[in-house]
Amino acid sequence: MQSLFSFCVLLFATLVSAISTTGDRLLVILDDVADKASYSKFLGDLESRGFNIAFETPKSETLSLFRLGERAYDHVLFLPCKSKGLGPNLTPNVLLQFINADGNILLTLSSGNATPSSLVSLLAELDIQLPIDRTGLVVDHFNYDAANAADLHDVLLLPPPGSVRPDVKDFFSAGTDASKEVLAFPRGVGVALGGGELLTPIVRAPRTAYSYNPKEQAEVVDEVFAAGEQLALVSAMQARNSARLTVVGSAEMLQDGWFDVEVKKVGGQAAKTFNREFAKRVSGWTFQEIGVLRVNWIEHHLNEAGASNESNPEIYRIKNDVTYTISLSEWSWSAWTAFKVPTNDLLQLEFSMLSPFHRLPLALDAAHSSPEAAAYTASFTVPDQHGIFNFKVNYKRPFLTNVEEKNTVSVRHMAHDEWPRSYAISGAWPWIAGIAATITGWLGFCALWMYSAPTDKKKESKKTQ
Repeated sequence: MQSLFSFCVLLFATLVSAISTTGDRLLVILDDVADKASYSKFLGDLESRGFNIAFETPKSETLSLFRLGERAYDHVLFLPCKSKGLGPNLTPNVLLQFINADGNILLTLSSGNATPSSLVSLLAELDIQLPIDRTGLVVDHFNYDAANAADLHDVLLLPPPGSVRPDVKDFFSAGTDASKEVLAFPRGVGVALGGGELLTPIVRAPRTAYSYNPKEQAEVVDEVFAAGEQLALVSAMQARNSARLTVVGSAEMLQDGWFDVEVKKVGGQAAKTFNREFAKRVSGWTFQEIGVLRVNWIEHHLNEAGASNESNPEIYRIKNDVTYTISLSEWSWSAWTAFKVPTNDLLQLEFSMLSPFHRLPLALDAAHSSPEAAAYTASFTVPDQHGIFNFKVNYKRPFLTNVEEKNTVSVRHMAHDEWPRSYAISGAWPWIAGIAATITGWLGFCALWMYSAPTDKKKESKKTQ
């Protein structure tokens, strides 16, 4: 029955889900609607994946991210704007409310345009720092495109992301050949990330790169905003509600001119850019087309011989043997698949009151798994402590939506007829033997007393005379 129910849930979710798990309404903010021609391939890829795109300018009177208290759009894409402000409908407070309402934002920057103050304030609120003058140019005199940036060295050629971190590779460059494909980062801006656990860099600058203001420091660079791996060229923030914000430092890398073109490495051969596939993966992650986890069902029950088969009871007894199982799926572009925990990672179960009494690894349960869902299970003995306990799974990893499930149960003492008999406890045998010896001695004494013949008092009296 349970497997049938889970199959129905998966089938229903597959039928009603769009390409994104949070919806297909996408708002694109740009200065002039005609500017979208430069991003025709990128926007065309979004439309082919099922997104319903609306275009608005920042100062449009009809622009509103909310309607009747609900999100009017599921995702927002910011393309570079020349204006210093974005108007009253795109204030930092409104954008934060949009993120808190589970909305996703893809923000692109450009070294040619100063970032609007609303976006600067929003990023500062999230501990993402831009250059002080809101403009900056990242250059690298060792890793640049010799064909298109031979003089300024402002077009960086980078290996596909994830060459060091496997979690980045799985989402943003899986299946690419680093020897034949490079990521072109033309005339972009780098940001500095704070130490918050919600921030994760996707692409870092090479150690030989640095950021400066070309207008003020055209010839000699005295002070730089940041250098080397301090600069995050593409970075991500996933909020506690799993809403996502991605900052792409170069909007130009999403333009048609840098999709699938050949560039030339310094002292090397020509290579093909990875920009189109990277743009697909970055937008897919931001708009929750990949990296989305779902809990299908949770079950905990007694794991004892002769116990009832009741699922998810509300009360357990101390020292019960219990089994906990959770089923997880991962959304990958257009279908739910079984979520496989990485080999270097661990999915854990906590059985806790104020603090964990048990923290156990959850192992794959092949018997209850399928291609659409993977079940993970753990068995343990309830501690000898009564009270209110929680089964808790708290799985939070970069580039995956948060899994935080808590099921509350009561743990009671043993009833008076559930304690083991004293003769079943070996430590009680000396005491039982002592009691038996006392009783036996007393009964023997009573028998001896009762059956012993009385003395003849007359004979005793004559002898005395």
